[in-house]
Amino acid sequence: MNFKPTLFSILFFLLLGFNAQAQSEKRLGAFLAYGSEIENIGIGANAEFPLIENLTLSPSLIYYFPKDFYGFKMNWLEVNVNANYYLLTQENLGVYGIGGLNYSSVKLKYDGAYGWGSSGDYSTTDGRFGLNLGAGANFSIGGNILPFAEVKYVIIDGGQLVAGAGIKFKL
Repeated sequence: MNFKPTLFSILFFLLLGFNAQAQSEKRLGAFLAYGSEIENIGIGANAEFPLIENLTLSPSLIYYFPKDFYGFKMNWLEVNVNANYYLLTQENLGVYGIGGLNYSSVKLKYDGAYGWGSSGDYSTTDGRFGLNLGAGANFSIGGNILPFAEVKYVIIDGGQLVAGAGIKFKL
């Protein structure tokens, strides 16, 4: 049997090793977000996995509610893999910088009549990679629930400012 390590398996084992050394807890969350480019609200899920002291890996997914305009329906999905570096960690407040990768997928769909009385369906999808830069804060209220707020700018064609707020659950 010939075993070839993949990038995924290498990253997986590195994360396991870093995770064993980290001091903070794992978190899973849900939030609402607003995207300036789509001009709409989305719902998201995120997680935080400690890597080393003051540094967490924070993947997230945001699905913006479908938007209709001029007979077109737009769906926008955002996948992020961020590193959160905690600049301030006090008893009731944690402030962190955000840096990471973004993948945005936009689908436009048109159902119905178009052009000179003919009818038909039209659909196109575009995906793009970008970079995230931003900041966030956790607000400890005691227990396992942790409210948070974030703002980030996605450096991508057209750019998008994303503001979000929600809760994280300590695992």
